[in-house]
Amino acid sequence: MRITRLYTGTDNQSHFEDIEVPFESRGDFGLFTLPDPSKAVFFREIPAGYEYPWHCVVCREYVVMIDGTVEIGVGSGEKRVFKKGDVLLAEDLTGQGHWTRVVGKKQWRQVFVTLP
Repeated sequence: MRITRLYTGTDNQSHFEDIEVPFESRGDFGLFTLPDPSKAVFFREIPAGYEYPWHCVVCREYVVMIDGTVEIGVGSGEKRVFKKGDVLLAEDLTGQGHWTRVVGKKQWRQVFVTLP
C-alpha cells in the first residue's frame, strides 16, 4: 500500500515522499501491517473553502481522508490533492511547513492517529 509522507528536509522546507507500507500474510485473516503504537485517535471536519496558511504539524500523525478533497502545498511549489481513502503521514514538525486548502463543495473529514 502506498501512502504519502510529509516531512521537513535538510533545507528546512516540507517535502512529499511516496512510501510503501509493507504487509505480511496472516493466513485466512488476510494481510496485515506491523502494529504502530499510537497516542490518540480523533476525527475532524473542515468546511468547504477552508484555507490554512503555512503551518507545521504539532506531532507526528497519520491523517486518513474519509470524505472531501484537500490540496496541500510545500515550499518547493509542489502541490498534491488528497481524496477519500488517501493516507498522509505528517511529520513536518519544524521549518516552513505546508499550507492546506479544502477544494470542491464538500466538507473535508479526516481521522487523525497521533504517534509517539
